[in-house]
Amino acid sequence: MKPVLWMATLGLLSAAPAYAQDAVKVDPKHYKVELENDQVRVLRIHYGPGEKSVMHSHPASVAVFLTDGKVKFTTPDGKSKEAAAKAGEVQWEAGGLHLPENAGTKPFELILVELKSAPAK
Repeated sequence: MKPVLWMATLGLLSAAPAYAQDAVKVDPKHYKVELENDQVRVLRIHYGPGEKSVMHSHPASVAVFLTDGKVKFTTPDGKSKEAAAKAGEVQWEAGGLHLPENAGTKPFELILVELKSAPAK
């Protein structure tokens, strides 16, 4: 499976705004803010083997994979898909709602650069 499918899966997700929850607030064990300003928020994401998050959302983002990993995403409709990523890959993610899980046997880590709206002039 191509790693780009990992991000494509996220781009296909859609949900009502009522379900959208900030990953850092609902799952601080796996999501840490490394930097934030009026244009971006940079998250460090780390999952141990088999660890699972809770349903949450991200805006449009750029992902930088620090390790190889195998991830399972479950969408609000209960469907799930697995995807793989390789260390060093950089991918675009359109944003959306999901519940991720490390489907691999090793820790998985990435940097996610979430894009914010342009600052008001």
